Amino acid sequence: MSNACFEPLLKRRSIRVFKDEEVPLELVLKAIDTARYAPSAGNKQPWRFIVIRERSRIEALAKILRYSKPLLNAKVAVLVLASKDESPVSHMVDGSLAAMYFWLALHCTGLGAVWIQTLRNVNEVLELVGAPENYVPIGLFAIGWPGEQPVAKERKPLSEIVFLERFGEALKQ
Repeated sequence: MSNACFEPLLKRRSIRVFKDEEVPLELVLKAIDTARYAPSAGNKQPWRFIVIRERSRIEALAKILRYSKPLLNAKVAVLVLASKDESPVSHMVDGSLAAMYFWLALHCTGLGAVWIQTLRNVNEVLELVGAPENYVPIGLFAIGWPGEQPVAKERKPLSEIVFLERFGEALKQ
């Protein structure tokens, strides 16, 4: 078993502070291209990605979304959407899988990002980016070159989160 595969997964951190350096569109598109390979129910691929570089639009998103301060110094934002029509039952999961693939791919390019929750202000977000009502904004990513190196936060032990066969059946190692 190779630890090389686990390393990017374990080293990814939420980056909220960015350097004042431009982000090449090619790197963002490379990450989106990778995200296309995320799994989806029935291979519906109901996701869409909106790359936002216009400063006024990024600032407008920061005004309507809670906990979105990192957007204010991000060079790029990417909104991940999922179509309720294309995948009526699993659009939220499908879109979330694509968003996670995207985030990990950004990390692999050397870019930093933080996920910003968008489910409180759905209509305002959709209107701001001109997306139809049949889409759900899964998440917004503030993106830039990392201006910080956060340390890993403590994680719950396996014994608290893993059960054998039935909920509540303790994991014995």
